[in-house]
Amino acid sequence: MNNVLLENAEFKIEVTSFGTWRRYLYPTGMYFSEFKSRKTILGFPLIHYTNGKNPETGRRIIAKGIIAVGRLATGVFAIGHASLGLIAVGQLGLGFLFGFGQATIGCVAIGQLAIGLIFGFGQIATGITAIGQVAFGKYVLAQIGFGDFMWTPKIKNPTAINYFRSFLS
Repeated sequence: MNNVLLENAEFKIEVTSFGTWRRYLYPTGMYFSEFKSRKTILGFPLIHYTNGKNPETGRRIIAKGIIAVGRLATGVFAIGHASLGLIAVGQLGLGFLFGFGQATIGCVAIGQLAIGLIFGFGQIATGITAIGQVAFGKYVLAQIGFGDFMWTPKIKNPTAINYFRSFLS
């Protein structure tokens, strides 16, 4: 079998009114596709989508755009296995404002491991307000908690109880 990286990749290119698709089907059946919208903001495409390994480089392309979707994504709204942005969703989500995923960091973080500056919600959570199985923060609602005002099975601080009940009203 020939080395695909040594050959010129013959992409199927489809130009639409919204943007351009580049697609490639490997002889093995693996698939690569990339979409970039025509509309740009500050030099970044409004939407950038990637899937698979680029046949020219043999590597994954990082999706970079206002809305970025791919295994690796960076943008204002980033969605991917590993994502970085103002709002990031992914297995590893690094969101400056909001992170959602398995392991995530952000001002507000929701995930299995949620490292939040202001709010964290997850199995292991941090934040000024932290809710989780194990939580660290100022106001903590957890099975096992560490903080100033905690509501746990063993510790029922009245300030913490009033704080968390205030969310229900």
